Amino acid sequence: MAATLLNIYTEPAKTRWPELGTRPAFDSSSLEVAVKSILEEVKEAGDAAVQKFNAQFDGNNAADFLVPATKIAASEQLIAGELRAAILLAKNNIERFHTAQKEPVIKLETAPGVFCWRESVGIESVGLYIPGGTAPLFSTLLMLAIPALIAGCNNIVVCTPAQKNGEVHPAILYTAKVLGLEKLYAIGGVQAIAAMSYGTTSVPRVSKIFGPGNQYVTCAKQIVSQQGTAIDMPAGPSELAVYADESCIPAFVAADLLSQAEHGKDSQVVLVASNPGIVTDVEMALQAQIATLPRGDIARAAMEYSRAVVIADPHTAFDFLNDYAPEHLIIASENAAGLSRFVVNAGSVFIGNYSPESAGDYASGTNHTLPTNGYAKMYSGVSVDSFVKKITFQELTGNGLQTIGKAVETMAAAEGLEAHKNAVTLRLKYLDNGN
Repeated sequence: MAATLLNIYTEPAKTRWPELGTRPAFDSSSLEVAVKSILEEVKEAGDAAVQKFNAQFDGNNAADFLVPATKIAASEQLIAGELRAAILLAKNNIERFHTAQKEPVIKLETAPGVFCWRESVGIESVGLYIPGGTAPLFSTLLMLAIPALIAGCNNIVVCTPAQKNGEVHPAILYTAKVLGLEKLYAIGGVQAIAAMSYGTTSVPRVSKIFGPGNQYVTCAKQIVSQQGTAIDMPAGPSELAVYADESCIPAFVAADLLSQAEHGKDSQVVLVASNPGIVTDVEMALQAQIATLPRGDIARAAMEYSRAVVIADPHTAFDFLNDYAPEHLIIASENAAGLSRFVVNAGSVFIGNYSPESAGDYASGTNHTLPTNGYAKMYSGVSVDSFVKKITFQELTGNGLQTIGKAVETMAAAEGLEAHKNAVTLRLKYLDNGN
């Protein structure tokens, strides 16, 4: 057998859990310098800088970044019918799941004559970044644009890099077509984040930017988030944890680990197994499967950051997994539904032996834009909520103001805010005079 792919740890002490949960790291200091330089140049020079960096990084020297409507319309003829059908199936499922997230407006009478409610209002202008390098992620366009459309965002700007032939991948174009998106720009990398954040003559400025990307894109998003442009969440390389007990199917577990590892060399996969034999069986399946993968070299590099942790007690195992807080968590067990009740921190959970993470990536209906790097402890994945602002409203009748007015006056006076008190006092006197 070739060198083992899994790095194995047996019943590690809790003091070691933070170490085992460490994600692949890189030196960001030099990265930030390069990213800030690109951001500043686009901010100052606009479209000219975008064109310069498009040519430098993607080999695309076109001066017009907006993809013509004719090319979007013609994309249907450039991809196979089977792929078109798959995209439409995924679109339908994602729409159904996300439409159900819309909240009804509930108008509550908190006191007699005092009415309060909250309404969700779509963010007017949002930017979607869709990677198109080693893997053109048309699925991400579905995952981001569908909730944005459901939320009622009026201005949806999409940026994605052109391929080496200067054209945007036809599957991304077709996805834009079926979603009715028109503002699709062939711009990639940091220059795309800059164009959407600052605005250029060609690209409208947006209020919030969504979407994954490499470490340069991630760094750019974090920088512009400190300058007034909101972002979806802190993001890092993809990651997957699998809990597997005696009822798992090792070949399935191996396939799931490799499906995440092939995303990139900095991806991380973690296997938590209830006994050492499971690790052995999964390792054998990994060796057999990785040899057949076109992106096997990428997956093998990612496996250097892998962990196989043997923890016999399921409660302890899920304590470890909650401490790790994975982006994706698969529970490979016939008792997966019961075990899922132990989950506190995870981006998205896949229950049972027939729920591969790939299903959530593409077509089950849930969103695949999820918190990484332990941020699942405090962040949720992208949803319709990500694209709305929630505005509170209140309406008081005269009787309502009389109901709570004295309390407001008392509290305002206690804080020394006499103008606050007076705004109520004047109205109460007006009502007392028979108005």
